[in-house]
Amino acid sequence: MARAENKETASPTAKLVADVAKNARMRRKLTQEQLGKKIGFSAAAISAMETCAQPASDDMLAGLERVLGDGMGVFERARPYMRMETYPDEFKNHVPVEQAARALQLYANTVVHGLFQTEAYARALIGGGFPPLPHDRVEELVEARMARKALLDRDPAPLIELVLEESVLTRAIGSEEIMREQLRYLAECAQRRNVTLQVLPLDCGLTGEYAGGHGGLTLVETPDHRHLVYLEVQEESWTLSDPAKVSTYSQRCARIRAQAMGLRESLNLIKKLAGDEE
Repeated sequence: MARAENKETASPTAKLVADVAKNARMRRKLTQEQLGKKIGFSAAAISAMETCAQPASDDMLAGLERVLGDGMGVFERARPYMRMETYPDEFKNHVPVEQAARALQLYANTVVHGLFQTEAYARALIGGGFPPLPHDRVEELVEARMARKALLDRDPAPLIELVLEESVLTRAIGSEEIMREQLRYLAECAQRRNVTLQVLPLDCGLTGEYAGGHGGLTLVETPDHRHLVYLEVQEESWTLSDPAKVSTYSQRCARIRAQAMGLRESLNLIKKLAGDEE
């Protein structure tokens, strides 16, 4: 929802986009309603963007580029900056690191990792969180989360090793249909050449060892081959670069992978839970 207080707290990027868009629209002698029709938005949405009551969405920026861009690419170049400003404060600094990574090792033990969520799953998860968020903020966060998935198709593609707790696959988010769609999407992702997906079974601890008890973690190999650890819990986050700490987390992650099911067994379980395999 567009809010008056947003005008006071709007980011520099949102203000720049608003100013450039308004001037370009007026230069073409277009009303807000006329511009809105050309790019698929209401006049109220254009007004909210121009007054910074509601920052331009990714789709709106694409439309503005198409109609008002003049080949300059201003609105297109603004898209990653606007997305960055949409992310929660605790995650903003990690996004560019994630998107530039040569390799990622991921362990998720509560919900499906954000890079592998479907839109419906993400919407149900974010919309069902606490404290409740306004509808428009939920949509902003969903859009931003979906934008992160461009990493999966990046060239060169990063190597991504994902381990999910089995409980993640059986914890219903949204509805049964949303979960089936999510599980099927995971099965598709598991067959990508740059993705390995394993499941850490519920009975893992019966062997006397359970390396996943300390919570989720992300290991990153940067373009210059540095290694980092990203941790997030209860809307707080930390990025660690100390070699000794990174080494400990790397060893823990390796142990988690060793205790997980194999690739084929993991894929078969996901398909079975989705109802696609007996």
